[in-house]
Amino acid sequence: MGTVPVSVFIVAVFVSVVMRRLSFGAAIPSTVDGPFKPVTVPLDKSFRGHAVDLPDNDPRVQRIVTGWEPEQIFVSLSSTHDYVWISWITGEFQIGENIKEMDPKTVGSVVKYGSQLYPFKGLQNYTSGIIHHVRLTGLKPNTLYYYQCGDPSIPAMSDVHYFRTMPASGPRSYPGRIAIIGDLGLTYNTTSTIDHLMSNHPNLVLLIGDASYANLYLTNGTGADCYSCAFSDTPIHETYQPRWDYWGRFMQPLVSKVPLMMIEGNHEIEEQIEKKTFAAYSARFAFPSEESGSSSTFYYSFNAGGIHFVMLGGYADYNKSGDQYQWLKKDLAKVDRKVTSWLVATWHPPWYSTYTAHYREAECMRVAVEDLLYKYGVDIVFNGHVHAYERSNRVYNYNLDPCGPVHITIGDGGNREKMAITHADEPGNCPKPSTTPDKFMGGFCAFNFTSGPASGKFCWDRQPDYSAYRESSFGHGILKVKNETHALWIWYRNQDAYGTTGDVVYIVRQPDRCPVEPDVIKVNSKA
Repeated sequence: MGTVPVSVFIVAVFVSVVMRRLSFGAAIPSTVDGPFKPVTVPLDKSFRGHAVDLPDNDPRVQRIVTGWEPEQIFVSLSSTHDYVWISWITGEFQIGENIKEMDPKTVGSVVKYGSQLYPFKGLQNYTSGIIHHVRLTGLKPNTLYYYQCGDPSIPAMSDVHYFRTMPASGPRSYPGRIAIIGDLGLTYNTTSTIDHLMSNHPNLVLLIGDASYANLYLTNGTGADCYSCAFSDTPIHETYQPRWDYWGRFMQPLVSKVPLMMIEGNHEIEEQIEKKTFAAYSARFAFPSEESGSSSTFYYSFNAGGIHFVMLGGYADYNKSGDQYQWLKKDLAKVDRKVTSWLVATWHPPWYSTYTAHYREAECMRVAVEDLLYKYGVDIVFNGHVHAYERSNRVYNYNLDPCGPVHITIGDGGNREKMAITHADEPGNCPKPSTTPDKFMGGFCAFNFTSGPASGKFCWDRQPDYSAYRESSFGHGILKVKNETHALWIWYRNQDAYGTTGDVVYIVRQPDRCPVEPDVIKVNSKA
C-alpha cells in the first residue's frame, strides 16, 4: 500500500450542501415509543428460489478488459473525509498446478498482491492479478471527484469514474444514505439485492462480512450448497479464488463510485498452508487500519460526517487482554460526541439473534465486549451471519434497556446457503448448548439464562422481549441520519417493488437520558 497517487488523476467539483427542513412522519414509529411488542412475519414462500450462483460465463462476471487495463475497481474510505483509497486489479488471474506470480513492477503504481496455496496434493493453486491500492490525500469534504486509475506509461488506464467524499465531521453533517448489506454472495438473489440497493442511490455501503463465498467451491470450480457439509463426512475446506474475481467484476458498477467498507466474516477465513487465513480479504480490500490506530485489517474505525463507525473483528482475539479490545477502548475514548454524535458498531456474528442458525454462537464475544460498548453509548449495532432479518429493541445483557443499542441482523444479502427460517424459541428448535460455539472463534460462554422470563433455560419459549421484528427474506437496509438525535432505518425486501419498505423505524438518541460516563467526557475535553 502507498500514499502517493502516482497513477491516479483526479478532478474535483465542489458540491454545495442544500439544507432542507427535516420532517418526521407521524406514521413512522420511533424507539422512544418502544420497547415494541415482538413481531414475527410469517414466511413468504413466493420468493424462496434462485439461491444459485452466477455461472462463470455470465456476462456480469466475465473479464471485459484487455492487457493491463484496470478492473475490479473499488473506492473505500480512510478514517476521515480527506483521504480515500482507490483499489483495482491488473492482469488476469492464474489457476493450476504450476503458476507464477506476476511481478508488481510490471505495472506502475503502489501495489499489493497475494496468492492462494494449498497443502494438499492435487489441489490447484491460484495467483491473482496485481492488486493496487492508492491513497488519495488532501480531499475536500462533500466533493465530487472524477478519476482514472492505471498506468499511463503503457498506456493502460481505466475509464473515467467518480466518487463523492464524505461530509466533514460535525453534529449536523451526515451522508445522505448508508446502505447496509451482509452475507452477499454471488447468486441471482444477490443481483436482486444489488439492483434494489442501487435504486436507492446510496452514498456509502457497509458490507458486514461474507462477500464472495469462494470457499463453497473446490479448487476445480465445483460448488457445494453448504460449507460444513461439503462433499464428504470429513470435508477438505477448499476455496475457488476466481469467485473473488467474478465478485469484484460484478460489484464494480456500484463500488467504483460508492465507497464500500468491509469487515471480515467466517467465509473469508479460507485457510491455506501454514494455517494462514483471510488472505484474500486482507489483500483485496483497502482498510483505514493504520489511520485509525489499528494494527490489523480485522478491526478499524472511520468517520462519515457526524457518525463514528467502529468495525470489529468477530474472528480476531476480542478478549480484554487482546490487542483488539485495547485498541477499541482507546478508540472509543477518543470519540467526541459533540462532533460525531452517532456511534455505530459492526461485526459479523450477532449477539442478539433468535434464529436457530448460529444461536448464541458469539456469546463469548458479547461477554467480553458488551460492557465497553454500553459504557460508551453505542447507538446501533449491525451484524450479518444469520441469513435473515431481525431488529431488536434497545437491549443490554439480554434485558430491555432504554440506553442499550438497537441490534440489527441483516445477513440477508442473497448467498447460496439460503435463508434462516426456524427460530430457537419454537418448540423442538432449541439447540443443545454444546453445539453453539464456533470452532474458529473458540470458547464456550452460552449457559442457561439465570434471570428473566427464560430463567433456567437455554432458549426462550416465545419470541424474546428484546426481539422487536424478525422476518426471513432477502434484502438490504438504508440508514439515513437526520440530525444529532434521529436516524431513519429502512429495510427493503427483494421481492417487493422498488421503494416499498419492509420494516421502518426512527432510531432516536436520548443523550440527556443516557449520558456518556464522566471519565469519557473528561477524555474528550482534552482532545
